[in-house]
Order: sequence, then C-alpha cells, then structure tokens
Amino acid sequence: MELRLDLEFNQLLKLIHQLPKKDIERLSVVLQSEVKASKSSSSLQKLILDAPTWTDTELQDYNNARTHLNQSRIA
Repeated sequence: MELRLDLEFNQLLKLIHQLPKKDIERLSVVLQSEVKASKSSSSLQKLILDAPTWTDTELQDYNNARTHLNQSRIA
C-alpha cells in the first residue's frame, strides 16, 4: 500500500508535533541515520570519482616493474 500526500513543510511539521514524544524521538533518530548514510555514501562516491587514475603508460610501467620483480624473486 502506498500513500502520497502533497504537504507543505509547515503542514508536515504540525503533523509531527502531534505525535507522541517517543515517536518524535524515534523519527529524529531514523532521519539522522538516513542523512548520515546519505552523506557517507555520497562522500565515498565523490572520493572514488575524484581519485587519481593512471594513464595507460603509467599502468604499463607498473605492470613491467611488477613482472621484473616477480621474475627476480628467489623462489
């Protein structure tokens, strides 16, 4: 079941104030946790998208160095 209401912020606030104090506190905790999750998710996404990347040449140089190191190890 889904219910959609078109309420203005002040109307929503009035409805929230009609809730028992315990429910208001629970709502507050839920909203705060969702905001934190959203912030951490978006900041992680931003970190990943803004992270430095290697050019093809740099990646090839890295792979050549790894191959050389792997071949020079004493097994």
